[in-house]
Amino acid sequence: MRELTWRKIFLALADAFFIAFGTLSTNFIFERFLPQYSLSFSRLIYIAFIDIIICFLVQYAIGSYSKAWRKFKLFDYGLCAAGMAIGQFITLMIFYALGKSPSKLFFLLNFIVITTGALLFRFAFKRTFITLTHAGKYQNNERTLIVGAGQAARMILNEIKSSKFDNSATSEIEVIGLVDDDAGKRHTKINGVKVLGTTREIPELAEAFEVEQIIFAIPSCNEKERKRILELCSETKCRIKVVPYLGDLIFDAEHTQLISQAADIKLEDLLGREPVSFDKKDIKNLVTGKICMVTGGGGSIGSELVRQIAKYSPERVIIVDIYENNAYEVQQEILMTYGDKVNIETLISSVRDYDKMEKIFMQYRPNLVFHAAAHKHVPLMEYVPEEAVKNNIVGTFNVAKLAQKYKADKFVMISTDKAVNPTNVMGCTKRVCEMIIEYMAQRSTGTEFVTTRFGNVLGSNGSVIPLFRRQIESGMPVTVTHPDIIRYFMTIPEAVSLVLEAGAMASGGEIFVLDMGEPVKIVNLAENLIRMYGKVPYQDVEIVFTGLRPGEKLYEELLMDEEGLKKTSNKKIFIGNQLKIEPDEFLKQLDELEALANSNESDKVVEKLAEMVPTFHHQTNEN
Repeated sequence: MRELTWRKIFLALADAFFIAFGTLSTNFIFERFLPQYSLSFSRLIYIAFIDIIICFLVQYAIGSYSKAWRKFKLFDYGLCAAGMAIGQFITLMIFYALGKSPSKLFFLLNFIVITTGALLFRFAFKRTFITLTHAGKYQNNERTLIVGAGQAARMILNEIKSSKFDNSATSEIEVIGLVDDDAGKRHTKINGVKVLGTTREIPELAEAFEVEQIIFAIPSCNEKERKRILELCSETKCRIKVVPYLGDLIFDAEHTQLISQAADIKLEDLLGREPVSFDKKDIKNLVTGKICMVTGGGGSIGSELVRQIAKYSPERVIIVDIYENNAYEVQQEILMTYGDKVNIETLISSVRDYDKMEKIFMQYRPNLVFHAAAHKHVPLMEYVPEEAVKNNIVGTFNVAKLAQKYKADKFVMISTDKAVNPTNVMGCTKRVCEMIIEYMAQRSTGTEFVTTRFGNVLGSNGSVIPLFRRQIESGMPVTVTHPDIIRYFMTIPEAVSLVLEAGAMASGGEIFVLDMGEPVKIVNLAENLIRMYGKVPYQDVEIVFTGLRPGEKLYEELLMDEEGLKKTSNKKIFIGNQLKIEPDEFLKQLDELEALANSNESDKVVEKLAEMVPTFHHQTNEN
């Protein structure tokens, strides 16, 4: 039998009062309007006494008293009303059995009066108590729930307690409780703060205790559990802060507190895996003292490549991009960050222009070439396949041939999971680019040619996240193509680190594939992003399903059936086995494809792509 707390006793006494008051009030109404049905005072007391006992037993049995007043929701008010109804019915049956029952109308009116009183009391008591507890010393403090009741939570509570004596920012935090999935910790206290429940109760507790901020304080949590818990946190309207993974925590002269390292939740925290780590020593050995060229250096991937390369003291960084605004912004960022410590050149040029690219190679003689320049927008390329061929395929072949001609050490091309069994023009052109790198690797005696393949990059140009953000911020519905569409995701720094690590590992001809964890439903990504803005999906922000776009498929693949996987020294990076390219036939097909693209014959371009890539199954608007 569950322990009767003072709250349960208080609610039971309140119910007893309303039953007694209701019985007397009902009889008073009958005396005024239906005197023939009124009862004597002694009989009223008898009925009220039986009614109080029966209603108490029913309410206790169905759990109406087990819910703290703070947590009361619509369901709990309904449960209370149901308990009163069942109690009234049982009382009526008892008096029928005794042959002393008042009229049914008496019990019906009595039920209405006592139930109304009991529900109004619960609602008014909850609101009044919340108002009183918010008044006074905590009125300006941020009501906070801490996830985890381990050492990290203990440290945070100590920091908050200490900060109250020096008026630091953390003194504005009021920790209302903790949650932990360890059953042994439930209802215990850590530094005077109670463990209120488990992580599954986070949304309920956040609403009941009017939580404003949640601090995720389990730095050792595995990626699957981390994703599950953070998704529960994102269902609330609370601000969410996350203590970094154990390996990312810093304690030195500048970082003395754990709570200061807790950062706002980012969408990548919901990917369900730890960030991929890379051997920075290998990358440093690859880049230091080298002349590094990045084509498409102003784009989301290219610009991050430039940023990461700049960290490792290259001899020179060459940004090649056709779009001057992005290229200029990256150039200025590097100059402001490193000054004259990094020698950087920004060249507005197109990879389509072989002669112009040859002048660049002739002048700068790059040791490392990172080829990120490409048209990547799937639907747009469906309408102009010839432009995808000119930029992606011809541009890649131009740069690859020049890298070999001018004896670059390594050439690293950035590909996409859309190149695997492609259903769209963009993916198919990237598959042909992969074949070009295979062809070059088979023929090369000096330059090492390698491909890196990964899925969607969070926040990159053309990805769904910037679009979703713009839609939410402008008050528009969020558009998702299909409720079941899934994608693999990684962060921009992860993608670029993969490129650099692959460059360090490469011996020529490999396709490096990143283990990207479990795929993510795009609709779940949209819902979580909406919640991170403090809004409720489908209520504050509508999600509209627009249908698959031309060339788009429900899921992406990272490997073709024939490729298989080989392990590398990094457990998150694998190598796909590649097929041999028949050089004469391949070159002939490339020449024919380029001629068709230059003549702007869209349909024939698609036909030629399908001939070159047998796994290309072109999807149309029939999607």
